[in-house]
Amino acid sequence: MKQGIHPTYYENAVVICSCGNTWTTGATQPEIHTDVCSACHPFFTGEQRIVDTAGQVERFMRRLRTKDQLRAQARIKAEARKLAEEAARKAKARGEDADAAYEKAYKEALAELQH
Repeated sequence: MKQGIHPTYYENAVVICSCGNTWTTGATQPEIHTDVCSACHPFFTGEQRIVDTAGQVERFMRRLRTKDQLRAQARIKAEARKLAEEAARKAKARGEDADAAYEKAYKEALAELQH
């Protein structure tokens, strides 16, 4: 074996998990920090848990909420358009201005559905 090219080997390196579990092992670092170990990993514990790495879960949940809000807004606008079209059709049948009736009914429907 060549001298001076190999890292120092520590027989009693301490491994520390984020759950608080510690154990010793052989390694090239005197202390190792880990996020998950066999005492807290869902595969070994049978517990279902989301391990959040750098806020990925929060970003995903925020995107999901945003998408749900956009869908809800689209649903509200579609319902308001439907109500406004019905109002315009009725106004046209009565001989009134259909465009004005549509605009008025759309604004009223949006205000009512959003609150």
